[in-house]
Amino acid sequence: MTLLFSTITDLSAESAKITARRHGVIEMAEGRFVRLRLRPIPKWVSLVDLFVLGNRVHRTAAGDRCWLYYNQPWSCPNYLALKYVVSTRDATVATCRGALQVLDEIARLKGTDAILCDAANGRISDRLLGRCGWQAHKPSRWHRNFIKRFYGDYPAPLADVFACD
Repeated sequence: MTLLFSTITDLSAESAKITARRHGVIEMAEGRFVRLRLRPIPKWVSLVDLFVLGNRVHRTAAGDRCWLYYNQPWSCPNYLALKYVVSTRDATVATCRGALQVLDEIARLKGTDAILCDAANGRISDRLLGRCGWQAHKPSRWHRNFIKRFYGDYPAPLADVFACD
């Protein structure tokens, strides 16, 4: 079972595992990286996830925490898909942005060209996504698709996100 699920606490030391695996969950707490859990299968998001489980975690879980699920599709190996983000009610913007910065670092380690997402939650504004480096992509009536392009030019990781106490 440990071959299917791996936990990584130091991204740079275990970069070979990260580049070899296609699916993961980034866990952040109080603005700091806690761990990356590598998964054997991609995260599939259902309506139950969106409207029941995610809301329950957001309402009931305590602390400043955030979980970000990403996939690297088999059909597009040079891209990552930000699939799902769950946060607690007390999660700060710093914690959520930190999770995005960890995703940027994973993209750098993998040599990814871009990250794509479908911002289903209307509380996530286009302006906020723009501040984080995301651009509107493929306008659609029912989806808010965004892309963050790298093409070899990756942002520098912030040391305070990866600091260990």
